[in-house]
Amino acid sequence: MNQWINAIDNPWMEWSLIALFVLAGAWISFHLTRLILVRLIHRLSSRMARHATEALKQHRVVEMLSWIAPALVFYHAVLLVPEGYQIPFERASHIYLTLVLMIFIGRLLSATMAIYEQLPLKTHHPIKGYVQLVKLIVYLFGVIIVFTTLLGVSPWGVLSGLGALMALLLLIFRDTILSFLASLQIAANDLVRVGDWIEAPHFGADGGVIDIALHHIQVQNWDRTIITIPTYKLVEHAFKNWRGMQQSGGRRIMRAIWLDINSFRFLTAEEIERLEQVALLRGYLQEKKEAIETYNRTHPEAGRSPLNGRHLSNIGTFRAYASAYLAQHSALRQDMTLMVRQLAPTAQGLGLEIYCFTADTAWVNYEAIQADIFDHLLVALGEFDLRVFQNPSGRDFTALVAADRPPSTP
Repeated sequence: MNQWINAIDNPWMEWSLIALFVLAGAWISFHLTRLILVRLIHRLSSRMARHATEALKQHRVVEMLSWIAPALVFYHAVLLVPEGYQIPFERASHIYLTLVLMIFIGRLLSATMAIYEQLPLKTHHPIKGYVQLVKLIVYLFGVIIVFTTLLGVSPWGVLSGLGALMALLLLIFRDTILSFLASLQIAANDLVRVGDWIEAPHFGADGGVIDIALHHIQVQNWDRTIITIPTYKLVEHAFKNWRGMQQSGGRRIMRAIWLDINSFRFLTAEEIERLEQVALLRGYLQEKKEAIETYNRTHPEAGRSPLNGRHLSNIGTFRAYASAYLAQHSALRQDMTLMVRQLAPTAQGLGLEIYCFTADTAWVNYEAIQADIFDHLLVALGEFDLRVFQNPSGRDFTALVAADRPPSTP
């Protein structure tokens, strides 16, 4: 065919025929390849998962693969071009083939990541950062090959000369290199997953992780704002991950009720009899009464002073009631730590701390369970003649002044 074209004396006719043959071959190869690939994908779709087929269609991988056939036609059509124009045509075909392959690899990687993100494994081992790094390397090599092809030099010579520019490249890609190393550390130690609730006070982040990429990690705070944290910066600073709490199935309650120490006293016999009507306290009071009566009977001096014998106090009995109340609460984890303990007395009184774990870790349900528990305990304090410590307000001072003021004479 080359000899037949060279036999034409008119150069414009010669060029027109070459262009016609090349374009026709590229058009036929494009549609033929696309038809074959589309049919092949339809056959494979019955064996592939639905999300895999959707990912290939969404990122137009098949469409881009069809453009490789025209690129190969242009690449081999250099034999039809007259000798004086072969070098420019060959360079143009190389550039075209390089760009097509570079875009195809990028789309294939994006489709692969989309397929991977549909798998349960993606929350434990996100690959978005690695895919972005591979894309960056592919695009970098593609740009180098394009420029070296335009200049007519070997790309391997340019790549071998990059050693002298390593310091500059390290400076330019410093964040990328640090982020890549941080991504390896995050993946190896399983520090963060998409969906984790993390607290990073240094960055003002307190919410769920919605994206883990090569250069950044995005956190959506509970106020719906989004914080973008550089990947390597998150590893540099301390942060809290609440995943362990969510996986354990129990969320901790650790809150104290501050009681007025002036309201503490021993219970009278009438009060003990009244509190025995409380089902949660009945067994405790009967056991304590027997132990106290036995002790006081064997110690003759117990009757001379309350301090010589044993007695039930309102604070101790309320602590026992609070423990029994928590032990029968259906919304608490009975297999985890559950206790009511006293804190060290302070200027605000004596702290009675509730320490337990709810069976529901969802924030709204957790707050509701915690509120119900303290609503009940705060109201129950009155049955034990206990008072909650509270700083005096303006109304308290007004009442105090009114009480000290002498009555007015008519």
